[in-house]
Amino acid sequence: MPQYVRGTVTRQAHVSLPAGTVEEEHGRSGFYGRASHLYRRNAPTGWSAIDGPLRPHALELSDLPADGRFPEVVLENEDVGIGVWQVDRTHPWFLRDADGDLALFVHRGTGRLETDYGPLTYAPGDYLVLPRGTTFRLQPTSPTRALTIATVAEIEPPDRGLLGRHALWDETVVRIPEVEPHDERGDFEVLVRQQGRLTSIRYPFHPLDVVGWKGDLCPFALAVSDLRPVSSFSYHLPPSAHTTFKADGVVVCSFVPRPLETAPEALKVPFYHRNIDFDEVIFYHHGDFFSRSGITPGMLTWHPQGIHHGPHPKAVADAGTRSFTEEVAVMVDTRRPLTATAAATAVERGDYWASWQE
Repeated sequence: MPQYVRGTVTRQAHVSLPAGTVEEEHGRSGFYGRASHLYRRNAPTGWSAIDGPLRPHALELSDLPADGRFPEVVLENEDVGIGVWQVDRTHPWFLRDADGDLALFVHRGTGRLETDYGPLTYAPGDYLVLPRGTTFRLQPTSPTRALTIATVAEIEPPDRGLLGRHALWDETVVRIPEVEPHDERGDFEVLVRQQGRLTSIRYPFHPLDVVGWKGDLCPFALAVSDLRPVSSFSYHLPPSAHTTFKADGVVVCSFVPRPLETAPEALKVPFYHRNIDFDEVIFYHHGDFFSRSGITPGMLTWHPQGIHHGPHPKAVADAGTRSFTEEVAVMVDTRRPLTATAAATAVERGDYWASWQE
């Protein structure tokens, strides 16, 4: 379709907004499809009341025990289950997920991830990605808590497009397991999750007995400290510029420390948008989350499709004083609407919707 222009606008999105206006992006397919920018006198998040099920949500995940055999899911749809997992000791059983890929983002704790392919050490800020069907077990050396993203489809790197294949993260920074075969007899249990149900399989030998492997499918670890974010001094980039992984119906982005826009006319905070085709979930790992008020590490926010989303008033007021962001956060966008589980409801902060009020 052609571009139409009506009324008072700016020539370049996110730059030199008309005086006394805020910019809202009304777009399709996340930030990839057709879009228009509306220049409003008032922030579209300036509501005085919300009556009904559609509202922004904030979950105090640190209050959730989440110490079961598999992660405690808080948000889910047909493509993904987003949850939290607490593992304080090495369990006697091993796990295998036959329902899909599993990504763990380590929020707290250190240890080893044992797999068929060999072990991987982990620390806070590591992504641990397990392909569907991998046998594994966590061996924490300190209590470990992780955000979990279980996808039906395969977790893959994003298309880096014009940036080239080495942008965002180079494949050589990925850590893959070294072979460490076990040769032990005894009674070993593997718990397999398939269609949401657990099956116990017992072996008279250690299940991690692989003496060698080759191929291009394996577990791997990726540290957020190895990510190289793209930035622009004169144009505010959309969250999609920080994509780390993707799966069908799911996009995972990582926000890491990076310079903010320095051009005086550039927008320095996230622009308002309607989330009309994707639910947006953000897990706050570390740092100063300048676009949100009252958010602490370990919290998770969820902004469903259909309701506006954008920076809090304090972030807008402070935007001109910041030249760098010191935050680490994980964003999960989902094409299909998410549903909250009972575990999520138990730890929801009910007043979060009002945090945009002046």
